[in-house]
Amino acid sequence: MRHFPAPALLVLPAVALPTTLACSLWCGAMNQPLNSRPIIGVLAQEACKEQRTTAGSSYIAASYVKFLESAGARVVPVRVNLTEEEYTEIFNSINGLVLPGGEVCPQTSLYSRTARIFYNLALTANDASDYFPIWGSCLGFQQLTFLTAKENLLTPTDTQAVALPLNLTQKAYSSRLFQSFPEDVLRSLAEESLAPHFHKFGLSTKNYSENARLKKFYKVLSTNHDGKTEFISTMEAYRYPFYALQWHPEKTQFEWIDKPGMIHSSSAIRAAFYSASFFVSEARKSNHRFPSLEEEERALIYNFCPRFMGSSNIFIQNYYFD
Repeated sequence: MRHFPAPALLVLPAVALPTTLACSLWCGAMNQPLNSRPIIGVLAQEACKEQRTTAGSSYIAASYVKFLESAGARVVPVRVNLTEEEYTEIFNSINGLVLPGGEVCPQTSLYSRTARIFYNLALTANDASDYFPIWGSCLGFQQLTFLTAKENLLTPTDTQAVALPLNLTQKAYSSRLFQSFPEDVLRSLAEESLAPHFHKFGLSTKNYSENARLKKFYKVLSTNHDGKTEFISTMEAYRYPFYALQWHPEKTQFEWIDKPGMIHSSSAIRAAFYSASFFVSEARKSNHRFPSLEEEERALIYNFCPRFMGSSNIFIQNYYFD
């Protein structure tokens, strides 16, 4: 039981949840044995000209890999130049997907194409009580909104390097995501500037409230304000294990560029760990498996070496792929 008051900063219309279908999904996941060896895919993205190296034209920031590993998962890189058949094979072998932050287009990029394939596979699987969670951070948040709304609803925000407290909604305290956080950690997130924001665009509460698809699909867990625009910073799907954060818990632990917004306090580290721990706990509810140990080992991120990008880079280490 939470004892500290929840700030009522956003009042959103109630949305009727199809309880029979939702119960089928959650109860089915709870009734099957947990997977003690979860493997989570992290989606790569095209590198800009400045980022490209002889090692490859797409990349994954190592912080996302470490983020998941810190909570007990292994990682498979999901490259952006595969066929839909190959993506289906990967989907059936992994236990969840992370859509990381970045700067590619959430409508026309290879990142977007791949995310759409996995999103549709996840919808179908979860509808059949085959549990498969998705986590989107920053660009990943924006990608999920585009896939659900089927249109670009983003607006400019002045949030390129700033840490903010989360303005938690009433729904946050009963949410799957934040209900898993210790009370003192959740209080710190609400009262201290712990959540790193590194984005030029966001989903305004106005655009969310005016879009029927988003309102039906996602509940808003937190908002923030850049001085001009109130935007959504955390949300989770009603019926599906999909989680969208406009902020970056993984940067707190594993990125070290000296910029405003990079917070490394003990409270911030704990919040980041419980974020990772929650998503890995969701992945444990998936019983997808690789067909063989040999195929599993070939797919793991351990086959690749991260490159040190320098302390002045927004990503201190990157994995590169052809």
